[in-house]
Amino acid sequence: MKPDTIFALATPPGRSGVAVIRISGPLTPAIVGSAVSGNPPAPRRAALRNIVDQAGALIDQALVLLFPAPASFTGEDCAEFQVHGGPAVIEAVLDRIMELGGRPAEAGEFTRRAFEHGKLDLTEAEGLADLIEAETSGQREQALSQMTGALRSLYDGWRTQLISIMAAIEGEIDFPDEEGVPDHLARTALLEIEALGAEMNRHLDDNHRGEKIRTGFDVAIIGPPNAGKSSLLNALAKRDAAIVTDIPGTTRDVVEVRLVVGGFAVTLADTAGLRESNDRVEQEGVRRALTRADSADLVVAVLDGHEEWNQEMTPVLGKSDLVVLNKADLGLNVTLPDSAPAALRLSIAEGDGLAELEQWLEAEVRARLGRREMPALSRARHRRNVERAREALSRAAASLGQPELAGEDLRMAIQSLESLTGRVDIEDVLGEVFSRFCVGK
Repeated sequence: MKPDTIFALATPPGRSGVAVIRISGPLTPAIVGSAVSGNPPAPRRAALRNIVDQAGALIDQALVLLFPAPASFTGEDCAEFQVHGGPAVIEAVLDRIMELGGRPAEAGEFTRRAFEHGKLDLTEAEGLADLIEAETSGQREQALSQMTGALRSLYDGWRTQLISIMAAIEGEIDFPDEEGVPDHLARTALLEIEALGAEMNRHLDDNHRGEKIRTGFDVAIIGPPNAGKSSLLNALAKRDAAIVTDIPGTTRDVVEVRLVVGGFAVTLADTAGLRESNDRVEQEGVRRALTRADSADLVVAVLDGHEEWNQEMTPVLGKSDLVVLNKADLGLNVTLPDSAPAALRLSIAEGDGLAELEQWLEAEVRARLGRREMPALSRARHRRNVERAREALSRAAASLGQPELAGEDLRMAIQSLESLTGRVDIEDVLGEVFSRFCVGK
């Protein structure tokens, strides 16, 4: 049974200078032949043609491109109409394509067909989705790396190594009585399994860097009331994102601001002031502040520099966090405990020290999210499957004395890696991945 021929507007809806309409499927040549007057353009050559309705009346003049299978994005016969971007034009062209047998594409259906025809694997498809959504240079670079096969190359390399190790273990099963063969194969396999397991551990031990590049690096601003937390958020955001008053406890809930720092997405969260209170609303705000600080990638503690250290912050702060001593223009009298992290002096009211804080924050984000030798895990799905492969490797190493069991564990490790790239049948995963694409891609 032939697949449907699908079509979609690949550019955002609304008015524009040019709108791109994509078609893919077996009816593509016939649709182009009927909708376009004159001879069809040569493959992969843009040509100006009239798009006409059933009676031959002009709908629009457009650039038309043909991409015969298999040398197309989806691996099927494809075409593009680059039409004028008025809503009436777009609607008329889409109606004409549907009239000729096309079906509106679902979200991600073009990319899914590309995957099904072997044009890209699942990690590359996810990289393409990330590239479409990228808002920062860090997100763009990571998405491009993944879309061009960085993760696929890594996982396929591991899969090849596992197949080689499994072949050695199968040799032990096939030649159990050959002198020296089982011991030699077991020793060789153990060394290779341990080396590959160590490489997987390095890949996993990245503090979730890839996920943070995709979703954003989370910075929680905490401290006592009226220390200047909301003022700091506004200063870094360059706008009045949070309400600032001299009334203690003004901030009751978490106020978030999205920034780009050093080419990476960063979420700044202003939180309620940490203090004892009988006000149930303020108590809830303090609870949320502590919860946010506990889950944040970085905590910035803001203190009034001429007041005492707030003991509630001691268990919240780690050595890689930051203390900001605000109101330095009024003098600094606070004594920091030995457990406190690095500190910067600041006067938000005067603007003194703000540039140094911004530089520190950028350096810290770059240090934690900057490029590494090994490509980053960008999704929980990736991490989960690599963890399963590593666990199966550990079991295989422990059961080398029973080669049948070790071989089965290695097959499970291989299957986990194949799930990452989409080599095995994982229909539920495919539906989840491609449903997140925009229509037309």
